[in-house]
Amino acid sequence: MAVIAVIRETHPGETRVAATPETVRKLIAAGFEVAVQSGAGLSASCPDADYAAAGARLAGSAADAVKGADILFGIRTPSAEALSALKKGAIVAASLNPHQDRAGLEALAARGVDAYALEFIPRITRAQVMDVLSSQANLAGYRAVIEASTAYGRALPMMMTAAGTIAAAKVFVMGVGVAGLQAIATARRLGAVVTATDVRPATKEQVESLGAKFIAVEDDEFRNAQTAGGYAKEMSAEYQAKQAELVTGHIGKQDIVITTALIPGRPAPRLVTAAQVAAMKPGSVLVDLAVEQGGNVEGARAGETVETANGAKILGIPNLPGRVAADASALFARNLLAFSGLLLDKDGALAPDLEDEILKAALVVSGGKIVHPALAGS
Repeated sequence: MAVIAVIRETHPGETRVAATPETVRKLIAAGFEVAVQSGAGLSASCPDADYAAAGARLAGSAADAVKGADILFGIRTPSAEALSALKKGAIVAASLNPHQDRAGLEALAARGVDAYALEFIPRITRAQVMDVLSSQANLAGYRAVIEASTAYGRALPMMMTAAGTIAAAKVFVMGVGVAGLQAIATARRLGAVVTATDVRPATKEQVESLGAKFIAVEDDEFRNAQTAGGYAKEMSAEYQAKQAELVTGHIGKQDIVITTALIPGRPAPRLVTAAQVAAMKPGSVLVDLAVEQGGNVEGARAGETVETANGAKILGIPNLPGRVAADASALFARNLLAFSGLLLDKDGALAPDLEDEILKAALVVSGGKIVHPALAGS
């Protein structure tokens, strides 16, 4: 019987956990044994007693949890303590930040484990239930609006009172992926007037279906600005200049700006310049969801709130899903639960099919080497 280990995350500020009592119960029903490090789920509202009731073995340390384990589930790259106790040939499945954390991949390779980067799971129908990027981005978009509304210091909806009318806040969402769509929906539910922009033409209909207005330069380059996988292409300098001119006129009228644009394997694109920030009103707020990948907003700093000379605030909050740790953990754990089904054969034995298109796409380390084609030569 294959053993799955779940450990307490050690990355600074990480509050999520890779398995919940709900998924532990289902993993055990599927034929796994599960060992959980004591305290692993406390910051995600999952006490040890609930894991024990679900059938998990509680371990006093990360090393104890992974000792003898065949599989390690994590939110991020495992700690040195956990990795040093993990047996050669074990499987690691986590968000490994493969494009930025080369040292983490090399440590995994040196240990001789097979590591799967959950970010690399392909966006195909069969893999939707395993898509950690989407599940976590959904909550990040929601939380971005909550953080923005807190920092804004005024009401978002229009309010008509005997003492006068309060105008609705204007919210501009830049980048309409999963996070952006949820940000639009949340801001609309809170009563804001919402506009949004994206370089992918397919997003226009999605934005309008949520009751927001779409803002973009809709030329030929815009109409062809989406990859077959549904990601945004990097736009030409000419298009960026035209879009910047349009955005500059729009952004100065906004109360809240939320940026969400990421390009896989590359630094986050710059969407908002310092000059555009300087044109915003006193008390306005910008939330940069891409701050950990370099940032969409010039002047954004990870882990800091930057107050500009004109009275605007730039929020560089890392790990927004971690601010709703219980729900983020529940979704991440269900993604891993679905992924675990690919690791067993029809008889319930641990035997991942390395020809499976999902496993092939996500495998980044094997046989002591970094093997993913997008990473091996970097």
